Amino acid sequence: MAHDIDYELVGDDMQAVIVELDPDEAVQAEAGAMLYMEPGVEMNTGAQGGIFGGLKRVFTGESFFITTFKHTGAGKTHVAFAAPYPGKIIPLDLDALGGSMLCQKDAFLCCAYGIDISIAFTKKFGAGLFGGEGFILQRLAGHGLAFAHAGGTILQRDLAPGETLRVDTGCLVAFQESVDYDIQFVGGFKNALFGGEGLFFASLTGPGRVYLQTLPFSRLAGRIAAAVGRNRGEHRGAGGIAGKGGILGDLLSGD
Repeated sequence: MAHDIDYELVGDDMQAVIVELDPDEAVQAEAGAMLYMEPGVEMNTGAQGGIFGGLKRVFTGESFFITTFKHTGAGKTHVAFAAPYPGKIIPLDLDALGGSMLCQKDAFLCCAYGIDISIAFTKKFGAGLFGGEGFILQRLAGHGLAFAHAGGTILQRDLAPGETLRVDTGCLVAFQESVDYDIQFVGGFKNALFGGEGLFFASLTGPGRVYLQTLPFSRLAGRIAAAVGRNRGEHRGAGGIAGKGGILGDLLSGD
């Protein structure tokens, strides 16, 4: 049976969530997410839902294993979990959100014990083929709190029935199952080639809640890779001018 949990979010751009556990209370988390745990906490790692459940999580970018942290002592104790890259941690009260949320792959951090972490296939072929996150999304279902992490700042939008929002596919973090999710072509030859936003938007139609991130990890990784490539080019260029065998090197050596 799932239980509600007491928690505290700490930090600004590199957040952690500290969960307070009563005796016999437990929390489950993505393997490798633990920051610290206090005395009295027993850790048990396994494949929630068996081998098939573990394989389904691998498809969404998560670990095969889920780790359970249970308080086996007296009084209160704490266990903390940290996000893997700069951004925010989003508390998701599943009871207030209709009992489930759909999330981008690898967004799950931790949750109350008993919440089911599984996969969900997008309902429409276009969304699966061009949606950036593929056919597969994470589905968090049950009672109590779950925590997801995302890059940059988090924007929350509550869409009214029929209200539509077009979003960069990488910026979509999580949404209620009541939200209709589809993919739209950007449109226009120049927009598609030079707009810098990709070829497709995620089209979200209410009713329901949507969480967006300002800095998708894929965008951050792309900028880092581009910067590394430029720096390597600059070093090679400098070596060609000033290094041994370069123009300045030959002049200074008198060759």
